Amino acid sequence: MTMMQFLRVLWARKWLMLATFGVTVTAALIISVMLPKQYTATSTLVVNSKGADPLTGTMLPAQLVPGYMATQVGIMSSQNVGLKVVDNLKLAQSPVVQQQFNEAAQGQGDIREWLAGILIAKLKITPSRESNLIGVSYTANNPEFAAVIANAFVQAYIKTSLDLRTEPALQTNLWYEEQIKVLRDKLESAQTRLSDYQRKKGIVAVDERLDVENARLAELSSQLVVAQAQTYDSQSRNRRSGDQLSDVVNNPLIQGLKGNIAQGESRLAQLSEKLGKNHPEYLRAQADLDVLRNKLEHEMHNAQTGVNTTMRVSQQREGDLRASLAAQKAKVLALKQQRDEGSVLARDVESVQRAYDMALQRATQTRMESKSDQTDVAVLNPATPPLKASSPKLLLNIVLAAALGLLLAMAFALLIELLDRRLRSEEDFVDILGAPVLAALKPASDSQRRSRLSRMGHLRALLPGQT
Repeated sequence: MTMMQFLRVLWARKWLMLATFGVTVTAALIISVMLPKQYTATSTLVVNSKGADPLTGTMLPAQLVPGYMATQVGIMSSQNVGLKVVDNLKLAQSPVVQQQFNEAAQGQGDIREWLAGILIAKLKITPSRESNLIGVSYTANNPEFAAVIANAFVQAYIKTSLDLRTEPALQTNLWYEEQIKVLRDKLESAQTRLSDYQRKKGIVAVDERLDVENARLAELSSQLVVAQAQTYDSQSRNRRSGDQLSDVVNNPLIQGLKGNIAQGESRLAQLSEKLGKNHPEYLRAQADLDVLRNKLEHEMHNAQTGVNTTMRVSQQREGDLRASLAAQKAKVLALKQQRDEGSVLARDVESVQRAYDMALQRATQTRMESKSDQTDVAVLNPATPPLKASSPKLLLNIVLAAALGLLLAMAFALLIELLDRRLRSEEDFVDILGAPVLAALKPASDSQRRSRLSRMGHLRALLPGQT
């Protein structure tokens, strides 16, 4: 069907279309007038989703703001908020409401749940896309009732939002209080173990005492090195004998005796040549020389004995220093072990202390959060009884009814045309009969019809017997 065929069909069925259009618009007008008036009260809230928490100072990440706003909308329309509205306004105690509940639910179920569902069904929440504003609207037959319910939902939402923040904090605070008791017991036990260990070992200041003992150990090590050098020197001197001894070489008495002996031997040789060996002078010189030799031997023996004594003293001192050094090392190692053991106990105390301090701080924070009455929601504009009804909207209903009536009129015209198809143009003749068009007679105009009727009247007048 071409557009011209469609228009010819509509023009041919114009009276049907006008009737359908008029009936639709009239019905919409009558229904709009008969419908009871509905009033919508709106309260506007400001949800501070970007503000810092007053206790922790943390801020909500920007990428979570849309989800946060959607969560707030879900909370407002929740059954929990609806039940709070019912309880706050005591709607379930109204005899009229109880009668309506018995008629609607036949006494089955909970009247509070039933009422909350009805209130939520008429609630409309409109969050702003570009701001933190949320509109809470409620529609009812009475404007005062609509405003009361809208404000009641706002207050119930604020209370629910506060409860959702404080109740988890309260539960967390109770858990932290139990943990604080356990950590306090652990801290006291760790401190007792550390004190007992320090008292048992006689530890006052381990680090200071260890520094003193380390200094003493270093001093003993230095003394041992000196003693080892002296012992080595004594052994070196002891391995020498006679004139090789440094004590002999450096002893003036021995050197003097050697000089006297050399002089005596020289004088004795001279007396032997002059007087003979049996001469009293020779014998006296021989006796003096023997005395000098015995005295030299005695001094040499004393020097050797001194060297041996010095070597034994050096060896004994080295041995004593080695023993003292070993004992000092053991003492230092024992002190280090005590320090390590004490450090382990001290770290246990510090670890438990840190855990206790953190738990105490978190418990204080959760206690403050559980008692906080601050929310991120503020009422910008409370709902007031509306002066004009929000529905029915007469003009809008008429416009919609006109559009619907026009569509129905065209639909009915096309349907009747399909059921009773007629020839209205050359295209219809070809489409329906499938035969070619030989000629087309156009309908005469009004002037042509009047001219034709006039001529036929003249002919009748000229012909006899014609009336």
